Amino acid sequence: MKRAFKIFYPTVCALCIILLGSCTDKNAIIDNNVAITDHNWSYVNKVKFDCKIDDDQAPYNLYFNVRVTDNYKYSNLFVLISQTMPDKKVKITRYELKLATHDGQWLGNGTGNLYSYQVPFKNGYKFPAKGSYHFEIEQNMRDNPLHEISDVGLRVEKAK
Repeated sequence: MKRAFKIFYPTVCALCIILLGSCTDKNAIIDNNVAITDHNWSYVNKVKFDCKIDDDQAPYNLYFNVRVTDNYKYSNLFVLISQTMPDKKVKITRYELKLATHDGQWLGNGTGNLYSYQVPFKNGYKFPAKGSYHFEIEQNMRDNPLHEISDVGLRVEKAK
């Protein structure tokens, strides 16, 4: 019995590791989120991500990830996304993200009192050059800090 357990247990563990490793999204270059301290996102609290692009001929989809609580008081969210190129040129773009309908229905996926969004902001985008790109995301609403923001993130994936 002990011999069977010694053979069976490591085999099952190795199989689980292989299966869990195969569940990752092979198209994702980066898909990271940062928790916002005390759910209060200040102007000075820019969320930063680095992304290495190896294929400048392939199209990419870029998504802004955000989670808000059900106490978030707006139906939208304005953000500034700064993209620093490998040659150190910086491009800053302002985006409006629609989070709720006019009658107050959340558009995101809800779990408990949190609503998650993955909003595309560039589809089929071709990076101008290979290399490392730096992204900074800053909230651009009137309130400072902006309350009830739980997490902010970025996803970059190869377009399918």
